[in-house]
Amino acid sequence: MKRVEDYVRSIPDFPEPGIIFRDVTTILQDADGLALAIDSVVDLLKDVDYDVVVGPESRGFIFGVPVAYAMRKGFVPVRKKGKLPCETISMEYDLEYGSAVVEMHKDSIKPGQKVVIVDDLIATGGTIEAIIKMIEQLGGQVVKICFVMELAGLKGREKLKDYEVASVITYEGN
Repeated sequence: MKRVEDYVRSIPDFPEPGIIFRDVTTILQDADGLALAIDSVVDLLKDVDYDVVVGPESRGFIFGVPVAYAMRKGFVPVRKKGKLPCETISMEYDLEYGSAVVEMHKDSIKPGQKVVIVDDLIATGGTIEAIIKMIEQLGGQVVKICFVMELAGLKGREKLKDYEVASVITYEGN
């Protein structure tokens, strides 16, 4: 039986020499790979009590929406600045070279809601750290964070040390 990691394409020296890029698109383009990835994330949540799934643009949408659907939960999108039509809250976070801003609707998380965050990959953890701050600002409680892949060498889990974090696949390098 195949594992999720069997569907991941590894591309050496991209985007620069010495980096191995883990390509999620090969999971998505194979029906069995996609089903296995979604089922694996759902399995990470089997004993978790939560109300809503939050996912960042764009690959968090790809994996978060089917998880929310399978578990009969709502889904809250987190988008890049300026993409949401109603009143938003925003959070700036650092990138390798510069910074970025993510937003979510002010009314998307209700006080006391238990929230699960789903994304494709954890690298440095900056995006998810910003999302957690927004969820908590709105009164939500992050009960678990799930990733399809984790690049452990980039130590993103350290930024999220106060939260339960789970990954389907863990790559020791970066």
